[in-house]
Amino acid sequence: MPTRITVWGENVHEQKNAVVAKLYPEGMHATIAAALNEAEGLSATTATLQEPEHGLTAERLAETDVLFWWGHAAHGEVSDTVAERVQEAVWSGMGLIVLHSGHFSKPFKRLMGTPCNLTWREAGERERIWLTARNHPIAAGLPDHFELENEEMYGEPFGIPEPEQTVFVSWFQGGEVFRSGACWTRGAGRVFYFRPGHETYPTYHDGNVQKVLVNAARWAHNPAPRVADPNAAPNVPVDKALEPIEQRGETLHEAGEEGFR
Repeated sequence: MPTRITVWGENVHEQKNAVVAKLYPEGMHATIAAALNEAEGLSATTATLQEPEHGLTAERLAETDVLFWWGHAAHGEVSDTVAERVQEAVWSGMGLIVLHSGHFSKPFKRLMGTPCNLTWREAGERERIWLTARNHPIAAGLPDHFELENEEMYGEPFGIPEPEQTVFVSWFQGGEVFRSGACWTRGAGRVFYFRPGHETYPTYHDGNVQKVLVNAARWAHNPAPRVADPNAAPNVPVDKALEPIEQRGETLHEAGEEGFR
C-alpha cells in the first residue's frame, strides 16, 4: 500500500499575486503533490484553506499517513478546531512536514510549544544548504551541499525546541545561518521542518528540494496502527492493579470517575 500523503496549501498568494500564479499556476500545493506522485510508493492529494474544514476533516486525517503544510498569509484564518485535530493526529502517529513560513502555523507552534520566531529578509539572495547528517534518511541521495539562487533569508536565532536531529543548515549571501532541516518526535508522530519555499521563487521546481520532500515523506510515515486516543488518561481502579493492593487513605475521586484536566 502506498504512503498516503495530503499536501495542505494556504492557496492565497496563488490567487492574489501574479508572480506566484505564474510560477505555480495550479497552486504550490499541486506542484508539491505532483513531485511526490512521481516517486515510487507515494500517493499525494491536496487540500486547501478554502475548503470546508480546510479539507482536513477527521476522516481525511485518519486516512493520511503524512501531512505536508504550507502557509504564510492566513495562519490566523485556520480554525483552532482543525489545528487541534492536526496536533492530535500527529500524537496518534501521523507524520507532519512543515514547509517554509509554516513555522508560524498553528499546528507547528502547538506541537513545538515555543514562539518559533526568527529573523528574515526578502532579497532573493543565494541560499547554500549544507547536510549536517549525511546518513539521515532525509538526506539520502543528496550532495553535501546544494544551492538555491534566489530565496528569502531566515536567520538564527530560531525559537524552536532543540531538534532531535538537524539534517540541514543554510547559509545566505548576507551572512546569516539557519537550522533549515529539523526533526522531532511528538507522541507517536514524526515532525520535520524544511525551510526553503518562498512563494515568489521557483523553489519547489528544484530537483534537490523535491528529493528532500520525497525522503521526508518516507521518513515521517509511521506504519504502525494509530493510537486510538492520544489524550486518554484512564483511572486504573484498585481491583485492576497488576499486583494485589489495598486502598489506603482518602481519595478525591469515586471509582471510575475521570480525573481533572
